[in-house]
Amino acid sequence: MATSSRKALASKLMAFDRKEKLVLAGENILIAVSGGPDSVCLAHHLSRLAPRRRLGLALVHFHHGLRGREADKDAQSVRKLAARLGLPFILRRLDVRRASSREGRSLEDAGRALRYRALAALAREGGFDKVATGHQQDDQAETVLLHLLRGTRAKGLAGIPVKRPLRGAGGVEVIRPLLAISRREILDYLDIHRLPRRSDMSNRCEKFTRNWLRLRVLPMLEKRNPRIRELLAALGVES
Repeated sequence: MATSSRKALASKLMAFDRKEKLVLAGENILIAVSGGPDSVCLAHHLSRLAPRRRLGLALVHFHHGLRGREADKDAQSVRKLAARLGLPFILRRLDVRRASSREGRSLEDAGRALRYRALAALAREGGFDKVATGHQQDDQAETVLLHLLRGTRAKGLAGIPVKRPLRGAGGVEVIRPLLAISRREILDYLDIHRLPRRSDMSNRCEKFTRNWLRLRVLPMLEKRNPRIRELLAALGVES
């Protein structure tokens, strides 16, 4: 059973990579890793591609200074993952609370902005060709619903792009190699490869709209249509 699942997941990820031309031979790729399931899966998947594609990889973890010892444990977990995969590890501390106050943004928005600015700077400084993030199919479905809630025309339903230029990074692209697979498949992948992952308890807080959609709305929609996540994700790509 495990062997069959391993082959099926590997085949799905490889087919998506070939279709979108995400990872090319000889490229240097910076992988953003939080320590959660998605980014751990991403790092492991790309590390398995590295020998045959002659890839240069490095893991970067951002410490936001918001969750005390739990955040320290996240950083240590990613450091251990990098060592296990034989890859360089980069740690960057971001003052998200200060940026939120200064820019008048939510902590979530301020953190996202700081991360992408830092990724652009690291990509320039380190000579990386691409930056990889762990967004997956469920994230895509949630993004489409977020756009609907905020009010948009059909064109505005477009979700997370498979790849896009990274602003301020001089031609470096952001790629999302996991958009073809679901959160459930990612958890299966981690179990198959016996990979540890960290849990961020803030992801259970329903005051954040995305969490509310994930924890309440999507499960209700799924009762009516078990394929709703897949359908919403496809809508986000095609819009």
